[in-house]
Amino acid sequence: MNVKFLSDTMLFRGLREEEIVSVLACLNAKTQCFNKGEVICRAGESISSMGLVLSGSVNIVVNYYWGSSNIFSHVGPGELFAESYAALPGQELLVDVAAAEPVEVLFLPFLRLTETCSASCPFHRRTIHNLLQIMARKNLNLSARMIHTASRSIRSRLLSYFSEQVIQNGSNQFTIPFSRQQLADYLGVDRSALSNELSKMRKDGLISYRKNQFILTEHHPYGCL
Repeated sequence: MNVKFLSDTMLFRGLREEEIVSVLACLNAKTQCFNKGEVICRAGESISSMGLVLSGSVNIVVNYYWGSSNIFSHVGPGELFAESYAALPGQELLVDVAAAEPVEVLFLPFLRLTETCSASCPFHRRTIHNLLQIMARKNLNLSARMIHTASRSIRSRLLSYFSEQVIQNGSNQFTIPFSRQQLADYLGVDRSALSNELSKMRKDGLISYRKNQFILTEHHPYGCL
């Protein structure tokens, strides 16, 4: 296992490589490889371990009763998945976790991580601290998405998202991490409708943009929502 890679992840941030090895041994962590399209965790199951992607990536997939499905999120190398479900013994998953490509996953028993070992080693406590920060950040990101998608209009959703970007970047000029399709999926709107609204906002003098680079102008006429 590439311990150097793990030392650069958020979960093991601040730990030396030998400390990470000790934590993994204490947790009895296991690695497993999956082929593209293979389901790692299935909706309706309950799990006790969270997954950390070592290589490749996974999709979090929502399946509908009528047979269609939608990718809710994408998890890449160094990121965690299913930690909230693993924290609640017996809680059934509402989503599938599927390999988006050949993937290697490190499975970490959640309760063994959060219950400090008998030695109360400081690096174990540090890992718990990192995990809490990761979960808190995910909750904040989910809350932000709920705020952005609360409005019915595409323009209001865009203005909400752009306003958050201004706060995060400390500037009215910023680059977003999404393609047009990804931004449409994030805001829960149709891609062509999103592109049309962006063009209208530029025509109204609210924004200017080139690809993923945006500038919000001071012009904000009454009734633009």
